[in-house]
Amino acid sequence: MATDRIELAAITGAHGVAGEVRLKLLGEGIEALAAHDTFNGGALTLAKLRSDNKGGAIARFVEIATRTEAERLRGTALTVPRAALPPLGEGEYYHADLIGLAVETDAGETVGEVIAVANFGATDIVEIRRDTAPDKGPATFMVPMTEQAVLRWDETRMVIGAAFAE
Repeated sequence: MATDRIELAAITGAHGVAGEVRLKLLGEGIEALAAHDTFNGGALTLAKLRSDNKGGAIARFVEIATRTEAERLRGTALTVPRAALPPLGEGEYYHADLIGLAVETDAGETVGEVIAVANFGATDIVEIRRDTAPDKGPATFMVPMTEQAVLRWDETRMVIGAAFAE
């Protein structure tokens, strides 16, 4: 499910009293964010960016001058046009490309749909919502983006090993 806007970070709140914001980084780190001057279709212009030394970042935007203005942006995703990002190599993907994909097993069984992608340190993990929720047990499950679990994907579907769908 390709999208023309890609989320690189999310504003988690204000930082200090001069309008800076705390960011949760969703991309390849602070360097990927620093490669862009504007976000959200030009609505936010980056003036300053630094690491928070905790895996996130602190940013100042030209348009934001006070803590109150910064607090109003809590929860705002910072997006850039897909065309502003580097081309993908073989086997690479943007999380946005996986969300919404239909999922089936290598045995041909329809499983569900990718609803989220997370990374807890080792590898990306896709969360899949089952087409038919079971009477008992979770309506979603997670699969690592490894060659053993995710056999292939394209712009319309993802194929996982049958053992990972159980």
